[in-house]
Amino acid sequence: MSRFTLIKAVLGPVMRLMFRPQVEGVEHIPGDGPVILAGNHVTFIDSMILPLVCDRQVCFIGKDEYVTGKGVKGRLMAWFFTGVGMIPVDRDGGKGGVAALMTGRRILEEGRVFGIYPEGTRSPDGRLYRGRTGIARLTLMTGAPVVPFAMIGTDKIQPGGSGMPRPSKVTVRFGEAMEFSRYEGMDRDRYVLRAVTDSVMTEVMRLSGQEYVDMYATKAKAA
Repeated sequence: MSRFTLIKAVLGPVMRLMFRPQVEGVEHIPGDGPVILAGNHVTFIDSMILPLVCDRQVCFIGKDEYVTGKGVKGRLMAWFFTGVGMIPVDRDGGKGGVAALMTGRRILEEGRVFGIYPEGTRSPDGRLYRGRTGIARLTLMTGAPVVPFAMIGTDKIQPGGSGMPRPSKVTVRFGEAMEFSRYEGMDRDRYVLRAVTDSVMTEVMRLSGQEYVDMYATKAKAA
């Protein structure tokens, strides 16, 4: 039994009891082959719930601090996140974005599932912010389809993004797969990258029902 299977077997029932997740559209995720899951990000626990509601293992980039913590809590976090598919990357350095992009490309070229939050960080106020074009580069470089998704209600589990999770109902909604083969070979065209990214974010907005803000979340946080 893989660690991913073990984690789902142990934590799945606990998650269902605490969060009563309603999962919609999971059939849109292909049963095999590379696929990008792209969605909104409202709180830390999104990255714990998403892998547990998918049949296939979802690989995603996470802060290296999630697996370098000390003590029992730190070891448990490292065991969970690496077990469900998180790949730690130092995203604060100047080359962090390139490392994340290349890691995502490798995962997709291996025929696996890669999860990404195009906003680049958690929403500071529950609204949906402008997507960064890394999502577009990945789908154009690899040909992998994009399945948009929305996490709904996770902000009530962890108001403010921290503290102990509280029981609350959660909905995870997946949309139909999007493919962008018509833009093949145009992964360096910034206008194409923006158009692809915006089309994905439009679907995420439709699925989540969030208000859209045409600015980067990092800029909103710095204001």
